[in-house]
Amino acid sequence: MTVQEFFDQLPSRADPAKTAGMNNSYVFDIDGVGAWTVSVKDGAVSVEEGAHDADCTLSASEETLVKIAKGEANPTTAYMTGKLKIKGDMGAALKLQKLF
Repeated sequence: MTVQEFFDQLPSRADPAKTAGMNNSYVFDIDGVGAWTVSVKDGAVSVEEGAHDADCTLSASEETLVKIAKGEANPTTAYMTGKLKIKGDMGAALKLQKLF
């Protein structure tokens, strides 16, 4: 899986039952690959290429994001070891687990 494939598939992979009532936006800034803005509005997930206004920004390498997406890496561990950086609303960042 590539980062592009992950973001292309995210709207259809997200479980609306888990994201219901969630209203947050996230910028994923992937080193050397690009940026994507993910918006969740009452369970509906949309993805736009590029960085737009968001509640928080997550920065990681392509390898780290793909491992997290595949369930091969724990996002909390990635954050604690500096492989995943978060700027902005930490509460919104914690809700991201509902998307994966």
